Amino acid sequence: MTTSTNSRPERPERPERIEAKPLRHPGRWVLAAVVIALFAWFIIGAATNPAYGWDTYFTYLFDTRIAVAALHTIAITILAMVIGVVGGVLLAVMRMSDNPVFKAVAWVFLWVFRGTPVYVQLMFWGLIGALYQSINVGFAEISLEGLTSSAFMLAVIGLGLNEAAYMAEIVRSGVSSVPEGQIEASKALGMSWGKTMRRTVLPQAMRIIIPPTGNEFISLLKTSSLVVAIPYTAELYGRSMDIAAALFEPVPMLLVAATWYLAITSILMVGQHYLEKHFEKGATRELTARQLASLADAEGTVPSNVTIVERNK
Repeated sequence: MTTSTNSRPERPERPERIEAKPLRHPGRWVLAAVVIALFAWFIIGAATNPAYGWDTYFTYLFDTRIAVAALHTIAITILAMVIGVVGGVLLAVMRMSDNPVFKAVAWVFLWVFRGTPVYVQLMFWGLIGALYQSINVGFAEISLEGLTSSAFMLAVIGLGLNEAAYMAEIVRSGVSSVPEGQIEASKALGMSWGKTMRRTVLPQAMRIIIPPTGNEFISLLKTSSLVVAIPYTAELYGRSMDIAAALFEPVPMLLVAATWYLAITSILMVGQHYLEKHFEKGATRELTARQLASLADAEGTVPSNVTIVERNK
């Protein structure tokens, strides 16, 4: 009598675990140590250098005149940006228009305002009173005395028109980024031009428009320091230089102005970050079967970002 034994195949031995060791980069640590040492050397040297005038800096950092001047800077920036956005939208529409006259006018505007320094433009706005005392429109003569005597308004208009030239290209690039099929589909659904822009084009274009617009707003805040060319000195930089001229200490007052600019721009950068996050949401569309049929007739195909939703009748 023989007995049979079931033999199981032997399992292969597991390979030894490979322990990956990161490569060492001693050069990076040496370079980092050098950078930190140089930074510490600069900070210590600046803190102990009497030429910086730190006593004057801390005395005038929260001075009432500086705080009011900062409000003037913010007001100029906001008003100029409003003019820039409205003017930029109008110029963008003119650039995309089929009317050759509108296209030519918009192109010349962009050519002039983007091709010349903003400081030179502000100088011309400061001299506008010597160039034009009034405007004759044929049936009446409009006096410009009230406008030309207000340096604040000239600063706002000068910065606003310059900003409009840059905003026009930002808006045009954002609108152009929306596929043509999206507009055709909206027309097939019976949407008007205004509703198409509001419901289809702008929600998608804003993802392209918002980031550079935020950068332009922050840049405009710093560019507002150039309105001293008009001259308008009630804003942050101008007021700081007025105080510096009275104290004969330009360096600490420049540091005061730089600190305020840095604080305001930091707040704007945080706001820009959350605004960009809001407009980074997807642009998917939920369409009913009837809307899908109209979309298919308009485009011939259904975009991949379209969701079909069957509704109960």
